[in-house]
Amino acid sequence: MEIRRATTVIELTNAEHLFDEPVRPEWARKFLDAQGHHLFLAYEDGGPVGFVSGVETVHPDKGTEMFLYELGVAEAYRRRGFARALVGALAALARERGCYGMWVGVDAGNDVALAVYRSAGGRDDGGCRVVTWDFG
Repeated sequence: MEIRRATTVIELTNAEHLFDEPVRPEWARKFLDAQGHHLFLAYEDGGPVGFVSGVETVHPDKGTEMFLYELGVAEAYRRRGFARALVGALAALARERGCYGMWVGVDAGNDVALAVYRSAGGRDDGGCRVVTWDFG
């Protein structure tokens, strides 16, 4: 297993099978160029098998924290420590960049995701709801 930070559009397009939709090169470039946006890829057997993305959020009275935006691992590589390693890489970067913490939203009943995040040192505070707006 190798974990590397993605720095090129080619890396992201080569990993597009891990994302929900096809990678759009212009959006990939915008993501990579944006200050505080981070994406790590996990490699095994010569190709990408997982990813985690995070965004630093800053608030005037709290400082900077890392928002774990998305985590995905190809089905054949699940339950082998890739997700935990990816979350760990993002958490290490957050600490290195001076973030005071990291958080992620998890769908109610997603026990697999909760187990991954707990195994990577996170804790479920039990008090969060996600409210969304759809502008599409």
